[in-house]
Amino acid sequence: MNKLQDWLAHCEQLHPLTIDMGLDRVREVSQRMGVHFECPVITVAGTNGKGSTCAMLEAILLEAGYRTGVYTSPHLVEFEERCRIHGQSASADQLALAFALVEAARGQVSLSYFEFSTLAIMQVLMQSRLDVVILEVGLGGRLDAVNIIDSDCAIITSIDIDHTSLLGTDRERIGFEKAGIMRSGKPVVVSDPVPPDSVIAHAASLGAQLWRFGQDFNFSGDKLQWAWAGRGRRYSGLAYPALRGANQLINASGVLAALEVLRPRIPVTAQAVRNGLAMVELPGRFQIVPGEPVVVLDVAHNPHSVAALAANLDAMGFYPTTHAVFGAMADKDLQRMLARVAPLVDRWYFTDLPIPRAASAEQLQKLWLAGNRRTDVICSTHLSPDAALHAAISSAKPTDRIVVFGSFYTVGGVLKVGIPRLHAKHLST
Repeated sequence: MNKLQDWLAHCEQLHPLTIDMGLDRVREVSQRMGVHFECPVITVAGTNGKGSTCAMLEAILLEAGYRTGVYTSPHLVEFEERCRIHGQSASADQLALAFALVEAARGQVSLSYFEFSTLAIMQVLMQSRLDVVILEVGLGGRLDAVNIIDSDCAIITSIDIDHTSLLGTDRERIGFEKAGIMRSGKPVVVSDPVPPDSVIAHAASLGAQLWRFGQDFNFSGDKLQWAWAGRGRRYSGLAYPALRGANQLINASGVLAALEVLRPRIPVTAQAVRNGLAMVELPGRFQIVPGEPVVVLDVAHNPHSVAALAANLDAMGFYPTTHAVFGAMADKDLQRMLARVAPLVDRWYFTDLPIPRAASAEQLQKLWLAGNRRTDVICSTHLSPDAALHAAISSAKPTDRIVVFGSFYTVGGVLKVGIPRLHAKHLST
């Protein structure tokens, strides 16, 4: 196997379970490989806001002149997006070589797709002479493969109900799992404004250096600018982050707290903060694609993130008709997700997704019909996000808007075909 796609196919068939929580197997192989980092490591866990937090950290540190490495998951279009070196995706060839090293090291140890790919990406990061490493936790925290690394600073973003079969059915249990990325005596930044008690208790039991939103750092602002204040530093007159949505100020506040904690090792200037927040990019997070009609892409895939999407859509202003392309995993709280955004949607385009875990378009439509209270709303089913988007664009007027959400696979399926090309086709007809 010389190509990345061959290795990915190999990993998909290697382990009996798609998700197998636990660190023993992945830690054993990592020790054989000698996985470790000499530079500062930041680990990011949470239900929502992890990707945005990682992107803002990366953007600011790049502006400060540091060579960064980022591991984030899942990807939208190409696997290579999961590993970024100095702001650029790793090459398929780099990753294929790393996969071969993992295969050689694992022996008879069975690894899941996520565990195998995590070790491969850490191998690429290790070889890249980095100044700082940013690791996004895939699922939970305590038993996630990323947690084999002892970080220098942990960040815990917003915590909500998701992955209940694996993490627990309430915020306290889920919070305990997220808190597993903390380390004794090391700083942990909690950017959730109302964190579960389990998170605070675990920090106290470990003797971790807790930085808590609303107590150790906070933000304020008006319609034009915002300010951040920490224990001993302030930033004022900041432009709003390039990532849209009011919830991004909470994520940005956690980022600035983490950078303050790590200042002795990786100092950043105020100008790097301003430039980084102004230039940060992250596809699929309330991403507005201009044109007629406007298209909004958002990977919101649980009730909490869909509620944030609904608030952001409401703040966009008036559109005659809102069209929604929606595809999601079957194990999500689908009824709550649909209910959160239903008042804003006039036409639904439910789509199948190319993964066994996904709910079918017909299942989504049945759920929506069971809870629908509006007689003026139209719905349809489609075989793919691409087909659903084509149907939405064909039906929409130039002054309407189209929202694509529900899963990384939904947004990724649309991005694969290219929004600008679809817009050009729409405008020419």
